[in-house]
Amino acid sequence: MNPDTPHTGRAGVPEGWRYGAVYPSVDVVAEIAAETTALRGTPGFVSPVVDDPYAVGLVHQVLRAADEGNALAADTLLRVAVTRLLRLNGGPVPRRQVRTAGARIAARARGVLEERMARPPSLERLAAELGTSPFALLRAFRDAYGMPPHAWLTDARVRRARRLLDLGTAPSEVAVTVGFTDQPHLNRHFSRMVGVPPGRISGSARTYKTSASCGS
Repeated sequence: MNPDTPHTGRAGVPEGWRYGAVYPSVDVVAEIAAETTALRGTPGFVSPVVDDPYAVGLVHQVLRAADEGNALAADTLLRVAVTRLLRLNGGPVPRRQVRTAGARIAARARGVLEERMARPPSLERLAAELGTSPFALLRAFRDAYGMPPHAWLTDARVRRARRLLDLGTAPSEVAVTVGFTDQPHLNRHFSRMVGVPPGRISGSARTYKTSASCGS
């Protein structure tokens, strides 16, 4: 997945599934691309699905090394895995084409939600502050970002929570900081979107702060 791509961790079949994920930072991926490929700028991935058993094996090895606290192996294997995926499926991150006359209003609304994440305004108040109607704001925001403001805000809260947890902040403090009502509220959305509970990320961050820590 490319940066800021909305996604869900929900199972697509009734019996569910288990999966492992590695979340290297944009800077790490760009560094690897600059050293090992001809890609420049912000590198990304062309297709969301690549069938490559060797890359799968590398990702499993990264996760295993991170779980074992072997930072040297995890960081090394991460770079090998990202290099292979970039060579197989790398390309520039596509620019989102906004096809709405309300793009500027949507961008302003997003800015307000980012700044006031812990105490966001209601849709009616947000629209009034921006000089538009709630329905027009909803339509502009959906056209620009592919989801309504409340769904985008939940996604943004989880992403910010991820960054705070990586720094070692306690989940209970993270929940309040990003605007969730309590830690169970954070746990529910974080586990659904990231695939693991926030406590696991927080515990890993305290012992393993390398570019591969997001996959531990």
